[in-house]
Amino acid sequence: MDLIKLTINGKEVEVEAGTTILKAAEQMGINIPYLCFDEDLTSVGACRLCVVEVKGARSLVASCATAVTPGMIVETHSPAVMEARRTILELLIANHPLDCLTCEKAGDCRLADYCYEYGVKESSFDGEKHNYPIDESNPFIVRDMNKCILCGKCVRACDEITGQNTIDFAYRGFNCKTTTFFDEELVESNCVFCGQCVAVCPTGALTEKQMQGKGRRWEFQRTRTTCPFCGTGCNFDLCTKDGKIIGVLSNPKSPVNGRALCVKGRFGWDFVNNEKRLKTPLIKKDGEFVPASWDEALDLIATRLGEIKEKYGPDAFAALSSARCTNEENYLVQKFTRAVMGTNNVDHCART
Repeated sequence: MDLIKLTINGKEVEVEAGTTILKAAEQMGINIPYLCFDEDLTSVGACRLCVVEVKGARSLVASCATAVTPGMIVETHSPAVMEARRTILELLIANHPLDCLTCEKAGDCRLADYCYEYGVKESSFDGEKHNYPIDESNPFIVRDMNKCILCGKCVRACDEITGQNTIDFAYRGFNCKTTTFFDEELVESNCVFCGQCVAVCPTGALTEKQMQGKGRRWEFQRTRTTCPFCGTGCNFDLCTKDGKIIGVLSNPKSPVNGRALCVKGRFGWDFVNNEKRLKTPLIKKDGEFVPASWDEALDLIATRLGEIKEKYGPDAFAALSSARCTNEENYLVQKFTRAVMGTNNVDHCART
């Protein structure tokens, strides 16, 4: 493993060859702001907010896309760097609605966080502003392109994580925006509504429709749990407020899926509030289903299975498992069927 020595803010550090200036600084506990960079996506250096000063370089360089070199001397918060970042933030909010008081992303917006950190309250750049219609054509995602900062994270997530290539940059100059092919509404595109774009968006340009008006981000209690829809075992954070489920947010520390989720996992949670959902075991008595305790239901199941096996033999029993179960649960089903009930009559709904 090749190691490279460089100096950051007057301190020498040794990192692996190929490490970017941004990651080298993070290893030293130095926080460099960024909007377009993401651990799971390719680095493009689009927002330029992560610029740093490198001795000998003709201009400030994007730390997220610049690898370290031997003997490199870097300043991450020099006067020139700080001024550049403030100017970049002013340029970003020059064509950005300053409706932070009512924005759904308030409390979870990196743009707002950096404006606060760098003392940027308004933009000195006057000019034309976009007035795009808000796209609410689909049941899952709200697209407000007036708040898009063209960081390209949604484009790369759709391409590199989902593989759909549903959105990309279109038009040029002031009219440039991220949109679908032929600039159609999202519902008319080949979008699979996985929400990866929403998970990586650093502003309020992309938000979860089901969570609109349900509360502020800092009010949500996030509980890490496992998706129940299939046996993959994806993790996510279930957001609740006042004891009620508000929605699902990605957890980048999920060991199986990272932040990636399918449309069911991210947006299919609302079945929990369905009035037809069973909330307790039911036992049929006198031709009618009546609520029962778990102990009563399980005792009845064990008794009846034993009676059936004794009276009709093991092959009178069969088990059908589900793709919504984990591999471990499916293993237990077949083990119970073969070892306890004594039959090989076990199948799975995903076997086509």
